[in-house]
Amino acid sequence: MRKGFLTFAAVGLLATGSMAACGDDSSSNDAGGDAAKKPKIGVILPDSKSSARWETADRRFLKAAFDAAGVESDIQNAQNDKNAFQTIADQMITSGVTTLMIVNLDSGTGKAVLDKAKSQGVATIDYDRLTLGGSAQYYVSFDNEAVGKLQGEGLVKCLTEKGVKNPTVAYLNGSPTDNNATLFKNGYDSVLKPKFESKEYTKGPDQSVPDWDPAQAATIFEQMLTQTGGKIDGVLSANDGLGNAAISVLKKNKLNGKVPVTGQDADVTGLQNILAGDQCMTVYKAVKKEADAAAELAIAVAKGERKETGQTVKDPESGRDVPSVLLEPKAIDKATVKDVVADGYVDKAKLCTGAYAALCTANGIS
Repeated sequence: MRKGFLTFAAVGLLATGSMAACGDDSSSNDAGGDAAKKPKIGVILPDSKSSARWETADRRFLKAAFDAAGVESDIQNAQNDKNAFQTIADQMITSGVTTLMIVNLDSGTGKAVLDKAKSQGVATIDYDRLTLGGSAQYYVSFDNEAVGKLQGEGLVKCLTEKGVKNPTVAYLNGSPTDNNATLFKNGYDSVLKPKFESKEYTKGPDQSVPDWDPAQAATIFEQMLTQTGGKIDGVLSANDGLGNAAISVLKKNKLNGKVPVTGQDADVTGLQNILAGDQCMTVYKAVKKEADAAAELAIAVAKGERKETGQTVKDPESGRDVPSVLLEPKAIDKATVKDVVADGYVDKAKLCTGAYAALCTANGIS
């Protein structure tokens, strides 16, 4: 991964130039939009099961950004169905979208959709996940290796605070079809692998969870716990959904709160688990900034403009340097849950309900 000056902390830093030098490695028949054509943006989200964020955050913030710009948009969710993903894309292209933004379910399906859009003169953006071997003109996401590094550092901090000697750490990795899951693992391996090699920590079971499915994660983690005779001292869980699955198993074994569990996405359940002491930390990604950056790019390329991002990410499959906007993630623990609420990412009323009301008050959430 190569970066230019700084990862983006805000929108509005993109410079406009000529579309002919888009940074895509194709000739003048590139999908570049039509300046005379009214922009219409199509967005395909992946599902609503792997993470609550897609429907509660991304859809909301993307629609708000397009509405604020007075641009027509069509935002749909493929619900983890590859056939539906392709059908939605075909319908959007036929309906005349000028930019198509996708969160791929896997790189093969994503590439087919991007290539078809490009052949029809539709500008394309990879949102949150890079499509390996794909043809998207831009990629908008967070620094995903940094996400994983924060998770690894968070788990180390929690194990240190608990005074655990030679802890056995299990991995619940994300979906093997999601390139982000690979990047997250690169990040937390950079922190934990040296500890395994020095024998300070013991490497426990290490498995990926198909489709980021929490139900499968619970089954996998139960098997891990059985396999190790209950000797798991920390769980590097790649997101809050997988973390909650592990916590549900730990609760059945009266180990919740004793075994640190990481997460990502700062969803309501993950934050509640943190307040209750069952989850060690999560990683907050300010989705509004990601959505705003993506919307700005989508509208610009739909008009035939070029945006200089100052950053690129190398596609490991094609070797192409994809112009990118990468935002910085933030680690969240019990003391900083209030920051996520203050940022407007989660609704205090949903977070601080029932038994969590007192915990919110105790942790400065107002």
